[in-house]
Amino acid sequence: MTTTQTGLPLFVLGQGRDPHSERGVECPGELPAASDPGLVARARAAKEALGDRLFVLGHHYQRDEVIQFADVTGDSFKLASEAAARPHAEYIVFCGVHFMAESADILTSDDQRVVLPDMAAGCSMADMATFDQVEECWEALEDAGIADQVVPITYMNSSADIKAFCGRNGGAVCTSSNARRALEWAFQRGRKVLFLPDQHLGRNTAVLELGMGLDDCVVYNPHRPEGGLIRQQLGDAKMILWRGHCSVHGRFTPECVDDVRERIPGVNVLVHPECRHEVVLKADHVGSTEYIIRKLREAPAGSAWAIGTELNLVKRLAQEFPDKQITFLDRTVCYCSTMNRIDLPHLVWALESLAAGQVVNQITVDADTAHWAKVALDRMLALP
Repeated sequence: MTTTQTGLPLFVLGQGRDPHSERGVECPGELPAASDPGLVARARAAKEALGDRLFVLGHHYQRDEVIQFADVTGDSFKLASEAAARPHAEYIVFCGVHFMAESADILTSDDQRVVLPDMAAGCSMADMATFDQVEECWEALEDAGIADQVVPITYMNSSADIKAFCGRNGGAVCTSSNARRALEWAFQRGRKVLFLPDQHLGRNTAVLELGMGLDDCVVYNPHRPEGGLIRQQLGDAKMILWRGHCSVHGRFTPECVDDVRERIPGVNVLVHPECRHEVVLKADHVGSTEYIIRKLREAPAGSAWAIGTELNLVKRLAQEFPDKQITFLDRTVCYCSTMNRIDLPHLVWALESLAAGQVVNQITVDADTAHWAKVALDRMLALP
């Protein structure tokens, strides 16, 4: 096993079939070789040539080789908001995944063009809830006579189609930071919530922050007739959780927590709320990506931390805070395979294409979908 200087394991998830390979998203041009020693210089030159016409966004989970060229780093919603705050930038290059670039396109003006360096950079969680599946779910709720009592809330990690569905049906978007406020808002408007697409964030927020019981939650499985639920279960539930999860955060287990506590006495376990409920219960601290970063920044020197989130970020935090002992919660789980798709060759190809006047891999959301998705986003922004 190869490790970094911080002792973090270097494994890569998802070496099998790429779930996005069927989209037909081959680059319409030749990528520079990854071995090209001039890639960094080429990226800098292309970025300088574009000047203020370009704004590069880098999600926290991106590789260091890509993050070094980001004008702003952050979580998905922060980055989309930053893009909207740069109306002078003609090109928004989003180093993240597809749903993030969609959100940036929704929030920016028609004159701005959002580019995703690799169209295969997607999100397995977002792909777990398709528009047709969610429409079928809503029909099942109508058949059960409860749809008028349900407010749909979708996590930011969802497609523009799903955000628009929530906008049309009186719902809103949430982030991991404001999920509690979004649920409180929803329960002021209905008796039940359909929470998409991450069951773990929905369950953890409902139980640990709103004081519900686990029996108040049911899981709707889109691959089973009627979601695998009978009408009484739907009628009794307060939270109807979509059967979706993050492929990285969902793999942390309670045994990972037990193991790290045995290896590192006095360690603080800090995890993202996309982790399983059993893992969150065993952790010392739970919070969004921005919360994790802030918690480590404020932590005393010499303290030990095991972090349950994506490995690129954990590695970067270990380098940023060398006065603290920071390790990955699991010995084996690591990079998000789709988030990790964007590498330096793809970024160089995208930047050089833009500098040459060719817009590649532009992400566009149709006007109707963008309108209703923005309604759902605006409802989130209006939360107290």
